[in-house]
Amino acid sequence: MKVAIYARYSSDNQRDASIADQLRMCRLHAEKQGWRIVEEYTDHAISGASLLRPGIQALISDAARGRFDLILSEAMDRLSRDQEDIAGIFKRMSYADVKIVTLSEGEVTHLHVGLKGTMNALFLKDLADKTRRGQRGRVEAGKSGGGNAYGYDVVKKLDANGEPVRGDRTINEAQAHVVRRIFRDYAAGKSAKTIAFALNRDGIPAPSGGDWGFSTINGNPKRGNGILNNEMYVGRIVWNRQRFIKDPDTGKRQARPNPEEDWVIQEATELKDALSVDDVKERGDRLRARKAELTSFLAPTDEPPPLLHPAMAQHYRQRVQQLYETLQDDSEERRIEAAEVIRSLVEDIILTPVEGKVEIDIRGDLVGILTLSAQKQNPAAGAAGLQVKMVAGGRFNTRPNFSRPMPAFGLHEVENSKQFAA
Repeated sequence: MKVAIYARYSSDNQRDASIADQLRMCRLHAEKQGWRIVEEYTDHAISGASLLRPGIQALISDAARGRFDLILSEAMDRLSRDQEDIAGIFKRMSYADVKIVTLSEGEVTHLHVGLKGTMNALFLKDLADKTRRGQRGRVEAGKSGGGNAYGYDVVKKLDANGEPVRGDRTINEAQAHVVRRIFRDYAAGKSAKTIAFALNRDGIPAPSGGDWGFSTINGNPKRGNGILNNEMYVGRIVWNRQRFIKDPDTGKRQARPNPEEDWVIQEATELKDALSVDDVKERGDRLRARKAELTSFLAPTDEPPPLLHPAMAQHYRQRVQQLYETLQDDSEERRIEAAEVIRSLVEDIILTPVEGKVEIDIRGDLVGILTLSAQKQNPAAGAAGLQVKMVAGGRFNTRPNFSRPMPAFGLHEVENSKQFAA
């Protein structure tokens, strides 16, 4: 009997040594049964709520190729804790004529899949509920509910029972200096982009260790992140702004906003000391209110048609001609530079097989530029489109042809164009 062993541990009170323990127990069981182990598959620190794990994917793939006759694991929840996934694994293994045996349940049957799958799913929900209860309790005690913000350090200490105390934060003085600088500059009227540029110029690393960007400074007001929108800097902890739901197809978490009445807000003035500039958040609130007021005022107004200079078409014809000539240049550096320009003008290239031919959709600024440059007279308002559809034909005529809005691409050129859009 050819056997494959699978072991996994997640982050819930387990450690890397758990993998070795699982493998050792499975090897002993296989030896007692006289089974021959042909492969061992492992996933380290990965949740069993998703099948997007390299180890389990390799196991399923090799089972379909007939590499082994039986899968041995410590328990069903090592394979998966998701009802849909464990049922899918069982169905695929049954089709491949591969049995599943665990040290806890023995040979896995339809009954195990139904009952254990439900129990494992309930375990995940119960674990999530307990975690959230613990986070809420810490927030209501004036501590952080999870994660850390730039300008603070996590306080690591143990309670009387030797258990870690979670949620305590202290101010990081070096980072606090940067935070105060950001607040002062913003209060003085500087934009987030200007502030980020100055920090990068001075060689100050961002929270991620890289360069500062607009979003790092400004963040998202709805999510309460970024330097300027994190209310922790004004001595207020806001928890439960959003919840995370895992996409069943990709396994990635998606953020969903919670209604404001579900938020938990706790004052924590000790986190504010030496950090915040009091009027910064008020200024941000005023700017957002003014923006909303202007948006509401302008919403009923009809958008004016675009005004194009009479010589614009000829100007674009000349620029496109220059771009073409640069692509033919002997200098590789100039050719690469021209290719980068084209790449920036193409948003998407979509190929669709239709009745023995291929329809090509090109989206982006390049379409509008070529359409505009093809006009011999002053173009009508709105002539520059953002999308064009063509049919793949013969080879692409590399000379710019301004007698028609767009040339027909051949498949060879489509492949080259895909590189520009990548």
